[in-house]
Amino acid sequence: MAAIHPTAIVAPGATLGEAVSVGPYCIVGPEVELRAGVVLEAHVVVAGRTRIGPRTHIFPFASIGHQPQDLKYNGEASRLIIGGDNRIREHVTMNPGTEAGGMETIVGNHCLFMVGAHVAHDCRIADHVIMANNATLGGHVQVGDYAILGGLSAVHQFVRIGAHAMIGGMSGVEHDVIPYGSVFGDRARLRGLNLVGLRRRGFSREETQALRTAYRLLFAEEGTMQERVADVAGMYGDNPGVMDIVRFIETASNRAICQPKAGDAD
Repeated sequence: MAAIHPTAIVAPGATLGEAVSVGPYCIVGPEVELRAGVVLEAHVVVAGRTRIGPRTHIFPFASIGHQPQDLKYNGEASRLIIGGDNRIREHVTMNPGTEAGGMETIVGNHCLFMVGAHVAHDCRIADHVIMANNATLGGHVQVGDYAILGGLSAVHQFVRIGAHAMIGGMSGVEHDVIPYGSVFGDRARLRGLNLVGLRRRGFSREETQALRTAYRLLFAEEGTMQERVADVAGMYGDNPGVMDIVRFIETASNRAICQPKAGDAD
């Protein structure tokens, strides 16, 4: 049975699962679904066609599911789908999708969104992602598993952030970031692999060395990117990590690939 504070407003039509907790002065809209064990601390607002997965914990003053900050949005019945076991801290904002982006914003499981983080319309966020304080995603951004976005970083619309990538604090990211990549800077450049993240995720020394060698080959000065990708695919076709990067580069995208400056080495 849900526990609803007397000062909270839960609109008729909202669906609340077992053991949901709705704290003081929260507002839950009529088309919201809160699955089992969801906790809303004080002053949380959940609006729109929003589904929040089990055991997700949302902290005070978060604004979840209000209409997108997109002038093209025209009231279409888009959705925000948030997975389970997420922590959404104070003042986080998340918006639903738009007709131009597939009608859904999707957040995975086991993610941490620190104070003031923003997830814009039509984003796709995978599992175990961390967005630090005031990190911001523009519309249509894709973020892979275990990626970390540092505080005050900003990601341009339509950019893809690969799995296990690291975005340095205060970085402006306008190009796609390869899986396992590490980028930072006012206009972010690729600075190597996210070696700290690889260690934390339990990658072996051999796996890490293969990724480092493939990285150097992919971003060498000789030949074209297409030629280098083909060479690496031929050499490491049986290496899952390297092929993650190869497939990422080969996938069609609205943005270019973020690359290192000449002379930068992993």
